[in-house]
Amino acid sequence: MTYLLGYDIGSSSVKASLVDASTGQCVASSFYPKQEAPIKAIRPGWAEQHPHDWWAYVKQATAEVLRNTSSHRDIAAIGISYQMHGLVCTDKQGEPLRPAIIWCDGRAIPYGEQAFHDLGSERCLSHLLNSPGNFTASKLAWVKENEPEVFEQTAKVMLPGDYIALRMTGECLTTVSGLSEAMLWDFKENDIAHFLTGYYGFDESLLPPIVGSFAEQGRLSATAAAELGLQAGIPLTYRAGDQPNNALSLNVLHPGQIASTAGTSGVVYGINGSTNYDPLSRVNTFAHVNHSAKQPRLGILLCINGTGILNSWIRRMVAKDIAYKELDQLAGQVPMGADGIRILPFGNGAERMLLNRDSGCSLHGINFNLHDERHLIRAAQEGIVFAFKYGIDIMQQMGMDITNIHAGRANMFLSPVFRQTLANVTGATIHLFDTDGSIGAARGAGIGAGIYSCADEAFENLQCVGTTEPKPDEMPACMEVYESWKAILTSSITH
Repeated sequence: MTYLLGYDIGSSSVKASLVDASTGQCVASSFYPKQEAPIKAIRPGWAEQHPHDWWAYVKQATAEVLRNTSSHRDIAAIGISYQMHGLVCTDKQGEPLRPAIIWCDGRAIPYGEQAFHDLGSERCLSHLLNSPGNFTASKLAWVKENEPEVFEQTAKVMLPGDYIALRMTGECLTTVSGLSEAMLWDFKENDIAHFLTGYYGFDESLLPPIVGSFAEQGRLSATAAAELGLQAGIPLTYRAGDQPNNALSLNVLHPGQIASTAGTSGVVYGINGSTNYDPLSRVNTFAHVNHSAKQPRLGILLCINGTGILNSWIRRMVAKDIAYKELDQLAGQVPMGADGIRILPFGNGAERMLLNRDSGCSLHGINFNLHDERHLIRAAQEGIVFAFKYGIDIMQQMGMDITNIHAGRANMFLSPVFRQTLANVTGATIHLFDTDGSIGAARGAGIGAGIYSCADEAFENLQCVGTTEPKPDEMPACMEVYESWKAILTSSITH
């Protein structure tokens, strides 16, 4: 038997999964810590975690996986997925010089905004496909100015996954996909973004050498193997940020496909086959795991903060904490359009797709003599769907032709009302799968190790557990409701 080991290095926990390469089935998995991992916030808007803690979580999760299986001696390859946009500064020995500045830390925003202004929006967008924003490069600029002693000692700058790979193999490497999420990849020149490193004053020797996302990236060292309870010499053959990896996990690799999640916040990650950008910078664009200069595969990332958090708020405040399945049943008792109620779901902070406006959540059209809790529940789910559609419209303006949405069978995608409304308003077929990031990383490792000849072979055993097709007879009415919702949104963000 041949097994693949995948890790998902999140900010809440680290998950490890052991996958049977021949069947694609997960034979053992675990995560650590069992309670949400702490995030240190020394000041408002800051967020840090120590890389040593990630490694401790990797060891704990691995130990629990090994206790549940006797197959670890047959592991052929390791893959890593990781939280994106973090900054790890290490010395010449590979030791972190300070805690990592992670994805949700906002201290670098002014640095990215200043770079965008000084370098010019057209130059940044045409080369980086994004604003420098609050990404890794801007976080390093903050360190350079505010912690010069740390910056002077820094030998290498890494993303979280690069650091874990270093701990496993002793080799410091990164990927094009990783550099693109750090805003350090120039798509026009197909090279490191020299104009941005020059502007920030970074010596490019700080950046690790580049290796393919699917390629041998070192082998498990004797030291790491002893710490993990694994055999030395296992190759590390895949690494990717969590959103590109989530798309890989759902077999989303080709133009027109979308990977989506709808938990507390929602993510729409679509694949574009042409090098393009949104002139208003309302979405993020990164190199997907299978991107190349000759065959562009760009991941367009849209994050909607107000998603499942609205549904859970409605459940607590309106539906007296009934089970989500009952909530969905109540929503299904009301016709499309909720008899005139419209809800804008943007009550969880500023939304990038709304040009960083914090418009708040608002309810429109309520009639005290007509509407009850069922209408509010339905309108909330529709409002979330319409926020997705609004973002997907931006992607289509960038040249994407969206035909399929792949999602995990979880959270909002468990709701028939949510799924059918999303299918009707987008015209896309929704496919649900039982998988996660650590299992996807294991499959990615199989591709990188050559155990699978291609991605199609790696995912031939990934079973679709549910399909929702758009209903042509319902689509016109759904679009009419969406247009009325969008008119309210447009009015609210232009006043």
